[in-house]
Amino acid sequence: MGENYVTRVEAQGSVSIAEDVIATIAYEAARSVDGVGGFSTSLGGKIADRLSERASVRGVKVFVEDNEVSIDLFFLVQYGAVILDVTKAVQETVASSMEAITGLRVKQVNVTVCGVAFEKGK
Repeated sequence: MGENYVTRVEAQGSVSIAEDVIATIAYEAARSVDGVGGFSTSLGGKIADRLSERASVRGVKVFVEDNEVSIDLFFLVQYGAVILDVTKAVQETVASSMEAITGLRVKQVNVTVCGVAFEKGK
């Protein structure tokens, strides 16, 4: 994805942000949410192939259109966490982090819970 950038033109000049940077911000923001147990690395052939084409960060897919960002996240939830609470927190955290760090408008944050993460030894 190294060649895909989001470019904003402003009075002072243009600013370009690589889609990899957007994916990394989304990944780190989602990872910071309590209850996220990791990101999916075995989504299956076609989905994994599309992800690897669109983002270097595993489990994150980024779409940009008209300076609006849509993000798809594929992750595991920690056993015992309330799935709807975790997914809502991920959506809010990713959207607010993205807007604060990049200044881009977040159109949507779609989340897919791919599994449950258990602590080792249990």
